Amino acid sequence: MLNFAWLLFVFPLLGALINLLIGRRLGKTAGWLGAAAIGLAFAVAVGLFVALWARPAEQRSVEQLLWRWITIGAFKVDIALLIDPLSVTMALVVTGVSTLIHVYSIGYMDHEPRYTRYFVFLNFFVLMMLVLVMANNFLLMYVGWEGVGLASYLLIGFWFEKPSAADAGKKAFLVNRIGDFGMALAIMLIWSTIGTITFSEVFKQAPALQGVATTLGLLLLLAATGKSAQIPLFVWLPDAMEGPTPVSALIHAATMVTAGVYMVARTHAIFQLSSTASNWVAWIGVLTAFMAGTIALVQTDLKRILAYSTISQLGYMFLGVGVGAYSAGIFHLTTHAFFKALLFLGAGSVMHALHGELDIRKMGGLREKLPTTYRTFLIGAAALAGFPLLSGFFSKDEILFKAFEHNFLLYLVGTLTAFMTAFYSFRMVFVPFWGKARDKKLADKAHESPSVMTTPLWILAGLAVIGGLLNLPIVQSLEHWLEPVFADVKTAEAAANLPLEFGLLVVGAIVAGLGIWLAYQAYVVQPQLPEQTATRYDLAYRFLQAKWYVDELYMTVIVNPLRDLAGWLTATFDQRGIDGAVNGLARGLGAIGQGVRQLQTGLVGTYALSIVIGVVAVVGYLALR
Repeated sequence: MLNFAWLLFVFPLLGALINLLIGRRLGKTAGWLGAAAIGLAFAVAVGLFVALWARPAEQRSVEQLLWRWITIGAFKVDIALLIDPLSVTMALVVTGVSTLIHVYSIGYMDHEPRYTRYFVFLNFFVLMMLVLVMANNFLLMYVGWEGVGLASYLLIGFWFEKPSAADAGKKAFLVNRIGDFGMALAIMLIWSTIGTITFSEVFKQAPALQGVATTLGLLLLLAATGKSAQIPLFVWLPDAMEGPTPVSALIHAATMVTAGVYMVARTHAIFQLSSTASNWVAWIGVLTAFMAGTIALVQTDLKRILAYSTISQLGYMFLGVGVGAYSAGIFHLTTHAFFKALLFLGAGSVMHALHGELDIRKMGGLREKLPTTYRTFLIGAAALAGFPLLSGFFSKDEILFKAFEHNFLLYLVGTLTAFMTAFYSFRMVFVPFWGKARDKKLADKAHESPSVMTTPLWILAGLAVIGGLLNLPIVQSLEHWLEPVFADVKTAEAAANLPLEFGLLVVGAIVAGLGIWLAYQAYVVQPQLPEQTATRYDLAYRFLQAKWYVDELYMTVIVNPLRDLAGWLTATFDQRGIDGAVNGLARGLGAIGQGVRQLQTGLVGTYALSIVIGVVAVVGYLALR
């Protein structure tokens, strides 16, 4: 099966090309074709997993050359795949969750006039993500890295006739370019230092990078903060909600935003050389988690609450890989893909029922109108909140356990964020689904989504429930599976501290329970309490509603000054300088031409005289030589 790994790319590529060329003739079949293409890619990923699982642990890393790509002197780069437990795990998550999102999209986008184009973009997105995670070298990974950036631009701005959607697409593209610059510099630095950019060779020669490890780590971290929406480059992700809801699920759950976490885990050999770079990863992660969690507390747009939740959960993943718990970070990445895709698709089902409405203040009592959506959304919210025995409970608390061993302050901030997460997760449940309808006309039109949309919800709900079994504290199946990839990781603890881990699991359960209980008190028992609290702490409430004024800060400090500078340069150098020089030259030549025109009198005598003068001048010149 390993020899057929290239089919991972062929199926999404074929799906995109067929729909691009003849999709309009296929009608609604184009959606099923797009879903089938990703489903076949998932089947290939399952085959790769089985093939690797059958091999001894020390042989679970296979490089497969597809063709020679670039050969310029000593610079040689191939189109080649790295098939190992980490890349296969990512391929399974990407293709598995994406297949469900594709199927859901068939119902959700049913009346979209650009239906075929949507599935072309969706297939392309998955293709580029697979290139990113399966590449065996930095340059090919960079191709996938840029490819998902382009695909996100196309999908976020899919409804480009809306100015807000077009602006959101541009914002995502431009903010990601900042991070991508860090990736490009890191690749150049690696090549100039050791003369190779193939992962296996780079990691073998990692000690030679000791002198530049911190610089490299920080450049890679800059790249990761762009793709995975961490401080300071997180501002694009909430605006990405302007795209279709299944796109939000795809970006937030299975593809683009996980790229940064994957890249840090893949390049762990470099981060292991620099405790400074690793600490930066951990602190940026935990502070991003806290900041986004506070903003999510007061948002009223259902999808934006989920967007800030995604930023916060990505912060947990960064915390995990920052403290050296790479397997824990990938575990949370996997479980998060299940319950976050479920929550976004559930939000899409609510939108579908309420004709696009997303303001939770206008909702209420939807659990009776949308029973399937409610039950599955409740499961997703409980997993996000870290409710005991669900997937998010085990993956989040494993990261917090590792953070506790590394730095107690990291654990403390992470635990406080977990409390906020539980609170806003069930705020999303109690406000829209419980109580009475706040908008009678809206509620009367509510209806459950068709089975093509609800079936993926149930599958994801099941995965959100059992996902924790992948890495239970006693079994740690995923950790053992990933062990060949992270075998060189230096760990502070000599052996697992199960009593401490189980103790922290109990603390995590209590924290989640308190958050859920407080949300119940605030939004069910005493629904007037949130408004009273907002009035009492008006300054803090407005600060959080304004999202810490980060967008305003960027506009004031960066965007507006750059616009002013660009305007000044346009007026001074472009219009007066460049345009002035070109126009001045044209005017000068015109004046010369106007003067020369005066010699063209049309009189034969004048022309004869000019000939005589010319002859005399030539003869005189020759006589004087």
